[in-house]
Amino acid sequence: MSERQVHHAEGPEWGTFALILVCHALWLAALFVLPGIGLIWACVGLAIAVILQSSLTHEALHGHPFRWQPLNEALMFLPLGLLIPYGRFRDTHLAHHDDERLTDPYDDPESNFQDPVVWAAMPRWQQRVMRINNTLAGRMLLGPLIGQICFMKDDWSAIRQGDRAILRDWLLHIAGLVPVLWCASIAPLPLWAYLAAAYVGMAVLKIRTFLEHRAHEDMHARTVIVEDKGPLAFLFLFNNLHVVHHLHPGVAWYRLPGLYRSYRASFQAENHSYVYRSYGEVFRHYFLRAKDPVPHPLWQQGK
Repeated sequence: MSERQVHHAEGPEWGTFALILVCHALWLAALFVLPGIGLIWACVGLAIAVILQSSLTHEALHGHPFRWQPLNEALMFLPLGLLIPYGRFRDTHLAHHDDERLTDPYDDPESNFQDPVVWAAMPRWQQRVMRINNTLAGRMLLGPLIGQICFMKDDWSAIRQGDRAILRDWLLHIAGLVPVLWCASIAPLPLWAYLAAAYVGMAVLKIRTFLEHRAHEDMHARTVIVEDKGPLAFLFLFNNLHVVHHLHPGVAWYRLPGLYRSYRASFQAENHSYVYRSYGEVFRHYFLRAKDPVPHPLWQQGK
């Protein structure tokens, strides 16, 4: 790996903290103010809040904006997106950062590949659904539902086998849901609109994760760069420069673009030019076409 001058923040990151406050203020506005302007505006505002909080939660689990991790986790206590417990997101995502295991169907919790043996045993209807889910349109439409079902199924199995850490994370999640759903219940925004907006927010997040990683023998070549500078890049807190984040996970979101600009050729060499110019390019290529097969292409039957 090329040597780079990487500067980590030594004190509080007040810009990130301010963005956390803005995110929650937008959530409250979407619940209590924007419905008076129009239901669509309220739903858009709520979806943006859900996307932004997910991105900020990713920052928190990597040690931002403060050096005291319990404070970072407390700031993310309210599950605005309703679905994923913070503790489960933290633990599965940090496990995902074992780059040597990226895309492994068993050892990478965020992999979308299947063991070829498991794939061959699936009924045809399930294979068809999984193939649709491997297009960008399918990932946005079905991905949040499929991901949530599989995630909860695995967690429920672990809880039944006595995993108290996972049970604790779900109980904390339920505790956080109480004030969120109470606010939703007294807001002029209909509950169905909240649920729809949360789903839309999760669907937009699937744009980022759709092709973040590919199957490749070189572990650094598995991680993408999307050189987007538009609204999606900001909502994703520049995690579209994903190989930069994987190589330097302690770097705050607002430093990623500068770090990439300074060492652009080096990063592209390390990930073997796994690069897209924008999310527009991703949509053009893969909206209705699968980028990857569902069974892991580097695995052999019976591995």
